[in-house]
Amino acid sequence: MDLFLSDYAEIFENLFEGLYVVDRNRVIRRWNRAAEQLTGFTAEEMIGRRCEDNLLNHVDGHGRQLCISNCPLVEAMNEGQALENEVFLHHKDGHRMPVRVRINPLRDRCGEVVGATELFVDMSEMSGIMQQVEDLKRQTLTDRLTGLPNRACLEGELQRSLDEYKRYGWPVGLFFMDIDHFKAVNDTYGHERGDDILRLVATTLAHNCRASDIVGRWGGEEFVGLVRNATTASLLQVAERSRMLVEQSFIMVDGRPLNVTLSVGAALVREGESAAGLVRRADHLMFESKHKGRNCVSADV
Repeated sequence: MDLFLSDYAEIFENLFEGLYVVDRNRVIRRWNRAAEQLTGFTAEEMIGRRCEDNLLNHVDGHGRQLCISNCPLVEAMNEGQALENEVFLHHKDGHRMPVRVRINPLRDRCGEVVGATELFVDMSEMSGIMQQVEDLKRQTLTDRLTGLPNRACLEGELQRSLDEYKRYGWPVGLFFMDIDHFKAVNDTYGHERGDDILRLVATTLAHNCRASDIVGRWGGEEFVGLVRNATTASLLQVAERSRMLVEQSFIMVDGRPLNVTLSVGAALVREGESAAGLVRRADHLMFESKHKGRNCVSADV
């Protein structure tokens, strides 16, 4: 394997896709520059580590941990076949980001599988979001701490979406999110760490928002997601995925992971409903999630 890696070292380093190579024991033997840029982890931090060290902390769309069990690298090596999948990796900064991975078994000159390569690319639809953010900055409609659209912006976007609903029949859904036990985070770790958590939640939500939708900070520890052309299924899917990915995100504090959860209320617009009425209904559903024990989605669609 070492000869193979040295032969193709220059190619690996110049790929636009993130790439890492593992041996049969899932020890990382190569970590290219694109992988550093996409994940925040340097080659020095990753080479020699094992997948089960769980630095990338891959989860699938159901929140299942993949690096400890159900590892696609193991499947590819055992089956001797390439496979593709979409997973959510844990960036070094703490947020979750969706990536498409393509895994190929790596064979020696005798045809024996001696490891695997994994190529991965960022699947977050950030181009539309970032363009929105740049436009909003000029209009002073962004939240200074998180960089997300602020309440004034969200209220304007919601009203425009309701106007489109009345004119064209394009339905809109809204989900209201509140960070569970956020006061305890501030009291225990300080407001600076509280701000880090707010940025972590914001970045995770933004990275996993569809380009046609909008997510922003309503105020304090509250966030709102606006889903255009929504159906019951699509609204619940986006709300549940947001909840799950925030739960799976964390920052490191004194060598230990710190994470939070969300209580979420999701509501689909009703005929004749005002913006304030839709927000109020989603807000009440969020409190219903609090009463259910937190870290869940309550819906009235």
